[in-house]
Amino acid sequence: MDLPQIIRPKRHVDDRGWLSETFRETRLRDIGIFCRFIQENQSYSKGAGTLRGIHFQVPPAPQAKLITVLRGRILDVAVDVRRNSPTYGKFVSTELSAESGRQMYVPVGFAHGFLTLEDDARVLYKVSDYYAPEYESGIRWNDSELAIPWPIKDADIILSSKDKQLPLLKEFSSPFEYDGTPLGALIERDL
Repeated sequence: MDLPQIIRPKRHVDDRGWLSETFRETRLRDIGIFCRFIQENQSYSKGAGTLRGIHFQVPPAPQAKLITVLRGRILDVAVDVRRNSPTYGKFVSTELSAESGRQMYVPVGFAHGFLTLEDDARVLYKVSDYYAPEYESGIRWNDSELAIPWPIKDADIILSSKDKQLPLLKEFSSPFEYDGTPLGALIERDL
């Protein structure tokens, strides 16, 4: 079972602030995530309402992702794009923030995107394969078939020209196999 999930790294708090171990491969394995991350990316978004996604890489270079917010707040979204899945095109979403420290794991077979809810948002994400532009793909953020309720009016969303051109879900022929586990509610696990 490899589904999106929320991870809550423990914070060790004292009068100076806190310390948190945000990544440890063995602890991820203990909660059922058997993914090896090999690249780390960081994005900065100046304005609230910046939408990045909905992206994925297709085989032979698919990517699982571990998303962490370093500054600000985002609405993080994962969409099931596994062919023959009974939840194909369905999504889960959650708010992530630097303050909460929660992370989201997005496995291979799920498209990923996020919307910044505050100015000056910084997002860090680990990925399980190297960036390969020739295998890059995505789904249009406002596809009515997805019906994602973005909390900002469409006219106020800030997009890249590339993201404006992404195809609709019905135009995408998925190379991702369904593993027998449909998408359900997000599970939260302590790290």
